[in-house]
Amino acid sequence: MIQEIIVVEGREDVRAVKAALDCEVIATGGIRISKARMEELKRLQERHGLIILTDPDYAGKRIRELLSSQIPGCKHAYVRREEATKKLDIGVEHASGEEIRRAIALAKPLERNAAQIFSEKDLRDYGLSGGPEASVRRRQLCEELGIGYLNGKQLLKKLNGYGITRNEFEEANRRVIGRMEER
Repeated sequence: MIQEIIVVEGREDVRAVKAALDCEVIATGGIRISKARMEELKRLQERHGLIILTDPDYAGKRIRELLSSQIPGCKHAYVRREEATKKLDIGVEHASGEEIRRAIALAKPLERNAAQIFSEKDLRDYGLSGGPEASVRRRQLCEELGIGYLNGKQLLKKLNGYGITRNEFEEANRRVIGRMEER
């Protein structure tokens, strides 16, 4: 059983996560999180820890940012957008149990004052910024690391903030390059 409590957006997300994992799940009820719910989440973070698993869309990003700004130390989990899309609807509730388990297994805490291991030069050297296939490489690297899709500036911030090691970064890049060469 997962020790942390998983925070999702709505009731359907709760059902999907509980079907995939033996865990405690709580819904924010959307972007308008009540003061009482925020206080409850803060207490739960102190006692058990929280993993934020929001939809891979704009509203999900806003909820994640709001929770992160109010509740330090939460872990972040991301389902891949293409794995959470059904017709034109995007949400955790559409992700398979396997995708939800993958996202939770890759959850990482965001540290605001983390050491700056990676630089813009690293992104350029690995073809993750400024190159012809930079966005494709970034998307695949983000999937490998389980950190959600990011532009170059955001990627740099998350690589450092999630405490990703040089070795993890290089291994993930090798897998991405291997897949790209197979095409």
